[in-house]
Parts: sequence; C-alpha cells; structure tokens
Amino acid sequence: MVSVPRIVIAAPASGHGKTTVATGLLAAYAKRGLPVAPFKVGPDYIDPGYHALAAGRPGRNLDPVMVGEDRIGPLFAHGSAGTDLAVVEGVMGLYDGRVGAGDTGSTAQVAALLDAPVVLVVNAAAQGRSVAALVHGFRSFGSVRIGGVILNQVGSDRHEALLREACEEVGTPVLGAMRRAAAVEAPSRHLGLVPVAERRSEALASVAALASLVESSVDLEAVLALARSAPALHAEPWSPEAEEPVAGRPVVALAGGPAFTFAYAETAELLAGAGAEVVVVDPLRDEALPEGARGLVVGGGFPEVYAAELSANEQLRKAVASAAAAGLPIVAECAGLLWLCRTLDGAPMCGVLDADAAMTPSLTLGYRDAVALSDSPLLPAGSRITGHEFHRTSVHPRSGLLLEPAGGAAWAWRGADPEGFAAPRLHASYLHLHWAADPAIARRVVAAAAA
Repeated sequence: MVSVPRIVIAAPASGHGKTTVATGLLAAYAKRGLPVAPFKVGPDYIDPGYHALAAGRPGRNLDPVMVGEDRIGPLFAHGSAGTDLAVVEGVMGLYDGRVGAGDTGSTAQVAALLDAPVVLVVNAAAQGRSVAALVHGFRSFGSVRIGGVILNQVGSDRHEALLREACEEVGTPVLGAMRRAAAVEAPSRHLGLVPVAERRSEALASVAALASLVESSVDLEAVLALARSAPALHAEPWSPEAEEPVAGRPVVALAGGPAFTFAYAETAELLAGAGAEVVVVDPLRDEALPEGARGLVVGGGFPEVYAAELSANEQLRKAVASAAAAGLPIVAECAGLLWLCRTLDGAPMCGVLDADAAMTPSLTLGYRDAVALSDSPLLPAGSRITGHEFHRTSVHPRSGLLLEPAGGAAWAWRGADPEGFAAPRLHASYLHLHWAADPAIARRVVAAAAA
C-alpha cells in the first residue's frame, strides 16, 4: 500500500501553464521543508529537469504506452518513497493520449491509475464567464476527479473576480489565480524548453521566481488537502535490482552533460541494479572514456546545438571509434545515434557509423510499436517493444541494411522503412526506449560489457 498524498496537474491543452504550476508547486513545498516527488506523464525529458531542480530529487516519467499500465503504480511507489507529497504534471490536454487509442497514454489515464485528484490549470487570458463552460465540460466528460482549478495569466483583480464567480457557478473551487510574470519564463527552441543543464544558473532563478509566484497566488494548504484526499494505492514499489546481477562490476560509461540530457532516471538505476558501475562521461569536456570502461550508453539530447564543440573534442571522438572497432558494446538512442555518425551538419563526429546526419525543417514525433530486426546489446532479434521518436534531424542512410553480414537494421515498424543500426556489439537508433518496460535490457547491456 502506498499512502503518499498526490496531485495531478492537468490542462485543457498544451500552453495553459502546467509546467509553470507543477514546478512552482514543487519549489514552494520544498521551500517549506516538505519532501516532494516530481513526475511527468509521457515521454518528456525536459520538464523533469526543471522538476528535479525544484524538488531536489530526480524527476521521473509515468508513461503507460512505453512501460505498460501495470508498471505505473510500482514506478510511482518507487519514485515517491520517503516523500510527503507527489506532484504529477500531465501531458498535452487532460484527455489527449496516443493518437487513435482513446485515453491511452493520457493524463486522465495516469490520474485514474494513481487514483489521484486533478487540478485543472486554465489559461484565462482571453476568457470571462465562458471559463465555467470549459471547466464544467472537462469535469463531466471523463471519470477523473477534478478537485479544483488554478487560473493562469489573469489580467487584473476585476478579471480574477469574474473568473472566480464563473467557476463558483459550476461548483468548482478556485485554488489559485496567477498573474502574468516574465521572470518565470524559460527560453524555448526546436524541441521545447532549453534543458536545465544548459542554463543552470538562470534556471535556478526561474524556479525561485516560480516558487514566489505560486506562494503568492495559490492556496497551498487547499492543494495539499486535496492531495491528501487521495486514497491508499495498491502498488508494490518497482525495483531496479536484477534477480541475478552480472558479476565483476563492469564499468559502463553513460553520456551526460549539456549535449546529452535526455535520459530516464531509471536507466542508470537499472544499469547499476544489473551489476554495472555507472560512470558519467561528458562528450563536451571529457577527452577520454572513463578508466576501465567496458560499455557505453548514449541517450538523447541536443548534439545538433553543440556540433562544433563535440567535433572539436577529437580525442574523445577517436577514442570512441577505436573502442567500437575493438568491440566495446555501445547503445545509442536518438542524439547518441547522431554523435556516432560520420558527420553532423558537416562537422566530423565519431565515425562509428558510415552515415551522415543533418538538421531538417520537419519534426518527427510519435510512439512506435517496433520489432528488433537484428541481434544487438539491447535486445535479441524478434523482440517487440514500444518506443518514441522525437527529433528534427535525419540520418543517411536511414538504416544499417548494407552493413556486413554480422549487422543490419535495428528496427521495423508499420508504415516506415527499417531504421537504425544494429550488430552484436552495437545498437544505434532514433527510437527512445524506457528500459523499465523490460528490465532484461539493462542486464543484457551489462552482460555484453562484462563479456
């Protein structure tokens, strides 16, 4: 049984201020000395960085599409252990989920799985009494419990009074009314907000401003009381510990730093639980792999923003290429794929793959039900798993179909040509996976390193 008080922060659509409210609440409660656990619905990597900065503990993702709905409760129990409040930021609109799959993957589904009350954040900048119709519609559409509303972008005292009166008409408590505040804004670019790791001092100031804004605008006691109304949750905490950890404690390097910020907290935990000694390497600054490294895992991020700096680190690029040629097992997702290519926007990269990467004007985004086409350190051929793509780049050739007989394409999924590069000691693909979906992934990677 999990008795952690919990609240889900949702909205009618993207752009209403979920991240502002969720991060501000986390920072405000942490400032009061309350241990708080941050979560994000869906495959987002950037918002959890701001959550972690506010809460002082890792931001985690709850994605029923990627890991299955049965793991949402256990992952929540794992991430919220030892805290007195969990704040779960939703994704898109409250009822928006995977396209064509009803509410699967939606904030509403996660709220239902956690049996958690919902606070609806509404951007009321251009609304008056009509806000009542919007709130009433969201309350009556689904089965989740909307316990109150936080109004965002309120223009004046008179505007606030009008909005509060309208919400009272439909019996929905207003838990807060936030005015416009430039100090809390974070810069964005082609894949969303700029990650915390790239602007830490500015992000700290933004989070502090968010805490102040929420403290002055939101009834924190009412929100906490609503969170405490959540009933006990039947869930056994998820554990990253493998049943049979690999012996020998092989060192597995995990890419980090400003260029590689897209990673689930559970990845490092699973690698350690499978028997590895996990050591972070920053491809922007470190000129060699960690001493004794027997494997390399490179997640997502923004190498396209740092192409010149990554290219200038010639010593590490050559070290990675030499290690790959010597059989070092390497697993790379999305940004990691770009770094392993021969070039990225013309700048030399590691050259592990005979392929070139470049920025494109179009966004590739969505879940993929994938089948592994070749054996790799990640999964054996024939394995089925759901992953997620999120990038504005392309790689040519698209897959490793023309590699030597020992290798081939990484994945196939409906409606697309085979994608990625796979060989017995290499996996490089655009597809992001949440390794908690199949803990055997981490043990396979660590076993490859130990071998």
